[in-house]
Amino acid sequence: MSAAEAAVAIEGLSHRYGEREALKGVGFTVAPGEVFGLLGPNGSGKTTLFRILSTLIRPQSGSAKILGFDVAAQTAEVRRRIGVVFQAPSLDKKLTAAENLRHQGHLYGLRGAELEQRIGEMLARVGMAERKDELTEKLSGGQRRRVELAKGLLHRPQVLLLDEPSTGLDPGARRDLMRYLRELSTKDGVTTLLTTHLMEEAEDCARLAVFREGQRIALDSPAALKAQIGGDVVSIESDEAEALRSETKTKLGVEAAVLEGKLRVECEGGAAFVERFAQAFAGRFKTIQLGKPTLADVFLRITGHRFWEGEG
Repeated sequence: MSAAEAAVAIEGLSHRYGEREALKGVGFTVAPGEVFGLLGPNGSGKTTLFRILSTLIRPQSGSAKILGFDVAAQTAEVRRRIGVVFQAPSLDKKLTAAENLRHQGHLYGLRGAELEQRIGEMLARVGMAERKDELTEKLSGGQRRRVELAKGLLHRPQVLLLDEPSTGLDPGARRDLMRYLRELSTKDGVTTLLTTHLMEEAEDCARLAVFREGQRIALDSPAALKAQIGGDVVSIESDEAEALRSETKTKLGVEAAVLEGKLRVECEGGAAFVERFAQAFAGRFKTIQLGKPTLADVFLRITGHRFWEGEG
């Protein structure tokens, strides 16, 4: 997809905090109406990128455009077209849900009947219409997050930016949120870009940009990323991991790797391999784990480190 066709277009984006390089020449595009995720551990650069896209900070080099408008040179145009939901709560707990949205509407020049209609519409869409007159401090964490989302959507943005949107949500509320984001995509054509460090949340995105240490290390759909591994993943704990790596190749004809002290094998027919390995090396290992590839496995394969290792 060309940058001109993209809802979000990022090219050669770099940003530094003193000696630390938070972003290192990052680039990718997000299609109109796509639910796109930025996946990475804390300190990987995704929050810096989010702050640049939401116009809170200016990029030091490279470019970022939203709907064709440069986030640094055309800030006002960008802000009119984006909705932002930050990780930190932004609701006034002493106001009701409706009052929080009313205040937000005033910031965007909305008044009167049109504003009240939008407040009712947005709260209904996130399942909070019946709680609109309750003080925000009396709502649950998940209900407050829904109000935050309604607030971000009140002015009908074309692009929605969400920073760790599942913060404070239980698994059921998280699934509801992702289902709603997909509805926004299919019914209203809203483009959603979210940051996350949760694998379950990342699985629900149409595509992912995976980040580590300021770099985009992978970009594809969750299914395509996992398909790079294919088959099954076997993890074996042993005090003889290095020796077993070599012997697994010579005795069983299977390539293995040692990552973080564990023997790791990617293969078709994992259950059959486990049986063969257990017979060949009885008494020389502690545990064997067998599973299908996950996004955490993808991260481990690309970087040689587990997702949370070296987290900032």
